[in-house]
Amino acid sequence: MGSDRVRAKKHLGQHFLKDKRIAAAIVEALRAEGCDSVIEVGPGMGVLTQFLVEKDLPSFRVVEIDGESVEYLARNLKGPAEIIEGDFLDLDLRPMGERLAVIGNFPYNISSQIFFRIIGNRDRVTEVVGMVQKEVAERICSAPGSRVYGILSVLLGAWYEIEYLFTVSEQNFSPPPKVKSAVIRLTRNTVERLNCNEKLFVSVVKRCFNQRRKMIRNPLKAMVDPGAGDMPLLSMRAEQLSVSQFVELTNWVEKNRGQKEVAIPGDQNE
Repeated sequence: MGSDRVRAKKHLGQHFLKDKRIAAAIVEALRAEGCDSVIEVGPGMGVLTQFLVEKDLPSFRVVEIDGESVEYLARNLKGPAEIIEGDFLDLDLRPMGERLAVIGNFPYNISSQIFFRIIGNRDRVTEVVGMVQKEVAERICSAPGSRVYGILSVLLGAWYEIEYLFTVSEQNFSPPPKVKSAVIRLTRNTVERLNCNEKLFVSVVKRCFNQRRKMIRNPLKAMVDPGAGDMPLLSMRAEQLSVSQFVELTNWVEKNRGQKEVAIPGDQNE
């Protein structure tokens, strides 16, 4: 890459990784088996990109919203890559292939939104290797009963195998963030469809965690008929339920919601 630099922009959540050994380890974690295309989100100055272009990838794209970074990559990137200037959150993934892998040092301010976007494209995105804030990584990787178990833990756990790979110190970035980072890997599991209404499942999970300190019966009141019977899960809290229990709960809600129209809450952070 060239010697010129890109100015890190706070409003874009940019913290550029500067340790090439860590960059190589992140890229090495990407298997991309059977993928039609690999998409890097937020390449910045291309510290991951320079290793990705060396891999034998069928198709490789980088998606960058920062015009200065796009210009830098266009000048300095050596290797086959399509540079897309735009927001990954708005990107139509359908033309890019049936099986996609996503990788990146995800901008801190939109990391959760990126994962919600991946959930929405779960039938297409088969693998994700991402670096995020350590607390976000711990939340995603947590199990039922953990105090940090939440919406993303359940929704990603429903359709992906999740691995916490390694922690990255603040000093490996420019500028250094105020928190540690971590790299996780998601691999699409064998669940083609949940044994429930999947749209309703997402709604139930979000509603329950939006009132996570209350028993589940409280956030679900608006979703079911007043005369609906009781069931054991209603006296538990959201953080106690596994994916399979949320599936069971979703089927109960669907059976007891009658003619109610259930609004899906927006994609929001936990």
